[in-house]
Parts: sequence; C-alpha cells; structure tokens
Amino acid sequence: MPEPPPRAIGSGAVGTERRGRAGQACPGRGDVPGQPMLPFRLPMTTPARVAPDARPAAAQRPPGFRELFMRLDGVRLVIRGLQDLRTRGRLLQYLVGTDLKRTHADTVIGQLWWLIDPFFSMAIYSILVTVVFQRSIPDAPLFLFAAILPWQWFSTSLLDATTSVTARGNLIRQIQFPKLVLPAASTLAGTITFGFGLLSLAVLYLVYPGRLSPWLLTLPAIAAVQYVFTLALAILFSGLNAFYRDVQNLLRHVTRVWFYMSPAIYAVSALKGSIFGYVLGLNPFTYILTSYRNVAYYGTSPDWIGLGVVLTVSLVLLGFSIWVFKRIETGFAKIL
Repeated sequence: MPEPPPRAIGSGAVGTERRGRAGQACPGRGDVPGQPMLPFRLPMTTPARVAPDARPAAAQRPPGFRELFMRLDGVRLVIRGLQDLRTRGRLLQYLVGTDLKRTHADTVIGQLWWLIDPFFSMAIYSILVTVVFQRSIPDAPLFLFAAILPWQWFSTSLLDATTSVTARGNLIRQIQFPKLVLPAASTLAGTITFGFGLLSLAVLYLVYPGRLSPWLLTLPAIAAVQYVFTLALAILFSGLNAFYRDVQNLLRHVTRVWFYMSPAIYAVSALKGSIFGYVLGLNPFTYILTSYRNVAYYGTSPDWIGLGVVLTVSLVLLGFSIWVFKRIETGFAKIL
C-alpha cells in the first residue's frame, strides 16, 4: 500500500497559532515563512518577579517629629479648637454654672466668700507691709487691694483649670465632646468671681473717695488682656496635667514664687536700677498689675504699650496651647 504524500509547509491546519494553557500564543509549525516546522512546543517562560524594596518610598515613609511639627494642619487644629469654644456655648454655660455652685457649696455664707476672701488677703498683706516691713504707704489697703484682687483671680483660675480635665474623668470616658471647654469653663468661672470681687473694691472707695478717677472705666480692657493670658496657660497646663500629675503640684509652688516676683505688695519704682528690676521686665504681670494700680490707685492711664506686648504674646501662646491640647486630647479617655 503506497505511503501518503507529505503535507505542504504552511497548511492552514498545522501552521495556525496554537494557544497555550494561559491563552498565550505559542509558536508552532509554519508560523514563520521559510523556517522549518518545529516538532515540539517552545516552553512557556514566566516573567521574573522583582523583589519589593524593603524600604518604603519617600512619599510612603512615616513622617518624623520635625515633619509633624512643621505641618500646616496645626492651623486647622487651632481653628477647630476656636470653633469648639464658639459652638459649644450651652455646654460651656452649664460647666461654668456647675463650677460656681461647687465653689463654697458646703459653707454657711456660700458665695459671700467671693467678697470676703479679698478683704482677708488685703488685711494680711497690709499687716505684713506696714507692721513687719515698716513701710509707709499712703492708703495702703487700696494700694495692695488693687493688685491682690487680680492676682487671686489669676492663681485661682489657673489652679482650678489645671485639674479640670482630670476632675472630669468619668464624664470624658462616657460622653464624646470637645474637652477644650473644660479649662475654658474653669477660667470663665474664675472671671465671674473676679467680677464679684470688684464689688469689694467699690466698698474701699467709700473709705478713700479721693482715689476715684475716670480711668477706672479702662478696667475691662486690662481684664481682657489678663483673661487671654490666663486662658492660654490654663489650656496648656490642663492638657499636660492629664498625662503628668506633677504639673498641678509644681504649679502651686510656682505661683507662690511668681507672686513675690510680681509688683503686688511693692511698687516697680522701688526696684529701679537693681538687677531684680530688670527681671521684673520679663514678667507679664509687671505690666498687668501696674496697669491695675495706675487706674485704681494713682488715677492715671494704664501701661498701654506693656499691655499690647502682653496681649500679643498671649495670643501666640493661646494658639500654641490649643494646638497642643487638640493633639493630645484623643488620649484622655485612655489614661483617665
């Protein structure tokens, strides 16, 4: 029986492409004209995989401390913090009322202590200055009261606001709300107490009517500068005290030293030319207490330039304090 004739090169049945298992074209016989047919399939090769770089790209690398510190989201945090204070008015009002009711709540005369406390402090320091130090100051009670009353407002508000976050630990763990209102409420409650203390100042003018002057109308402007400065420190220390409870203990001693380094029981003019006088120039309360005493005792204008410098520094410090507080407030519920 004769053998069948060989099939021609390039026949359609054999010369077409053959598909591999993955659907890829495999060269077969008759794929390239003029080339002999291959009696086998070419092996399929998989592309070599490139080992991923162990180091992340620069864009994916976690930012360092300097990069985090230099990010512009700090401005957004400050704006968000100011919005929290502006939009949480009812919560702020409730917390202020709670703080005012809690103060002297278990006493017999209650809120009358707001008027009596400044008089007791004035009497103690009057004896200290006139009897112990034997310094002759005209109308010494009014001279001392004009500076002691603002200082009590500052020290009391600062110490109360420093513990405002830790004292509300149960509330923070149960309810989600902006914690920035806690030190703000404590500072505002101290401001209301200072307003009642001004009634005691009015009583003193019944004894020293010759010290009255139109410059007393500028007291709200001086108090506004002090409020911004107090609020900035209150927000900063309340946030830090949530993590380090030593802050509240250390702050008590710092405020005592700060009082004697401020012109509360002496005049700045008595220290001119001394080294301590130059140190007083770095103390913000040198300009604040001097302004209070100018309008309440001397009947002259406040130190507007000094108050302007203190206000500028206080606004910068307030922005920094809000930024720090907003960065760390997410951890309050975990540590309280």
